[in-house]
Amino acid sequence: MSFFQKIKDGLSKTRHNISSKIETVVNSFTKIDEEFFEELEEMLILSDIGVETSGEVCDKLRAEIKKRGLKEPADIKSALKEILIEILECNSELNLNSKPSVILVLGVNGVGKTTSIGKIANELKKSGKSVLFAAADTFRAAASEQLEIWAERTNCPIVKRPEGSDPAAVVFDAISSAKAKNIDVVICDTAGRLHNKKNLMGELEKINRIIDRELPNASKEILLVLDASTGQNGLNQASEFKKILNITGIVLTKLDGTAHGGIVIAIKEKLGIPVKFIGVGEGVDDLKKFEPKEFVEAIFDDGK
Repeated sequence: MSFFQKIKDGLSKTRHNISSKIETVVNSFTKIDEEFFEELEEMLILSDIGVETSGEVCDKLRAEIKKRGLKEPADIKSALKEILIEILECNSELNLNSKPSVILVLGVNGVGKTTSIGKIANELKKSGKSVLFAAADTFRAAASEQLEIWAERTNCPIVKRPEGSDPAAVVFDAISSAKAKNIDVVICDTAGRLHNKKNLMGELEKINRIIDRELPNASKEILLVLDASTGQNGLNQASEFKKILNITGIVLTKLDGTAHGGIVIAIKEKLGIPVKFIGVGEGVDDLKKFEPKEFVEAIFDDGK
C-alpha cells in the first residue's frame, strides 16, 4: 500500500467530517458573500480547527478570493487547501545530529506515549541508528514494563530503576550508558500527571537540567504525544506542557480512529509547534512522518 493511501485510509473519518462539511458549504452558495464565510467558519469550527484558527483561515480565504477573483467552487476549495498547507508547513525532520542525541517524550497517560516511543525507535533503527531507552516514568509500575516489551521488540537496550526512583537519576544512568556504548539516540519516557502539575514541572525541569549538564551540546528533541480523538482537549494539554518545557514537536496518535484530525491545524496555528509524526494505525510501521501537503490532500481527496 502506498504512503498516501495509508494516510488517506487512516484519515477516512476526519475526511468525512471536514471535507463533506466544506463541500456542502461551497456547493450550496451561488455567490461568495458574508453569509458564505459565516457558514464556512462554522463548519471549520465543527471540524475541530478551533474558533480562532477558523476565523484566520476564513480571513485568508476572503483575501485570496478577492485577489484572484475566484467564483467556481473547485477554485475556492483549491485556495482553501493551499491556505491549510501553508499553515501546516513545517520541518518534520528530527534534529539528531549529535552522538548521543536525546528525545524526551512527554504526554498524559493513555495517549499512546510508550507505543509511540517504540515506533519511533523502530524507524530510527531502520535508518541505521542505535537507540537506548530510558524508563524515566517511575511513577507507574506498568510504565517500565511496557517500555521493556518495546525494547525487546526493537532489540534496544533499556535503562530502568525501581518504581518510585528519581526519574532524573534514570536519565543520568541512560546518558552514561549511551556514552559508554557509543549509542546514537537516547529516548526518555516520562510520567504524564498533568493533574499534579507542580510535581511534574519540577520533575521535567530536573530531567532537562541533567540532559543539558551531561550533554551540553547535544541535539535534543522534546516531543509531546497527543491523542487526536480528544480534539480540543489536546490543544489544552499542549498549552499546559508548553508552559513547562520548550516542545519541539507533536506526535499525534490515533488519527485512524477519529474524526477530530482538524486539531492538527489548530495546534500548529495557535501554538506554533510542528507536528512531526502522525499515527494512522496499530502496526509498528503506522507512525508516519508528517507531510503537510499529503495530509491536506488526503483530507480533501474524494477518490476521483
